[in-house]
Amino acid sequence: MQKYVDQIVKLDATDWIAFSQLFTESILKRGEYFAEAGRQEYQIGFLTKGVVRAFYRNTEGQEYNKTFFTDNEFIGAYASLVMQVSNQINLQALTDCSILVANYNEVTTLFEHHRTIETFARKMAEYFYVYKEKREIDLVLLQADERYKRFQQEYPDLENQIPQYHIASYLGITPTQLSRIRAKK
Repeated sequence: MQKYVDQIVKLDATDWIAFSQLFTESILKRGEYFAEAGRQEYQIGFLTKGVVRAFYRNTEGQEYNKTFFTDNEFIGAYASLVMQVSNQINLQALTDCSILVANYNEVTTLFEHHRTIETFARKMAEYFYVYKEKREIDLVLLQADERYKRFQQEYPDLENQIPQYHIASYLGITPTQLSRIRAKK
């Protein structure tokens, strides 16, 4: 986790100790949820190993994959954490996962006395916003085969780790359409 954080903001030893001490190791088994729609969430995580999907489920039970998290990424139900409201997104392990977990409110209490941690959090929020905007543009402007190619670039090894229907959902197409696109390659 320190290597990841240092790529964004270099924390001094005091800041790093204050930040890292908030996290404890946790295991999430395949199929288990880190966050679930309908409950208020309090934890943020750093995924050290595994694959987690973020998805929505409509009233008919149909699921829409928003994004995938892989090794060495922060995960959380950010709207619920920041706004302190009931969560609308699900975060589910697609593989067995190792996660470092902290209470989000405890992390934010560090901001006042550890400005570099606050800067890190701001830069993470900016990254997530830019990623979300790019993803929305891709869904509207790119053809399905182009979105698939972009998926392969962003997640080079993920195709072999998760079911194809999850990839199709992420791309906004049916599994049959994905099979046709893959057959052309």
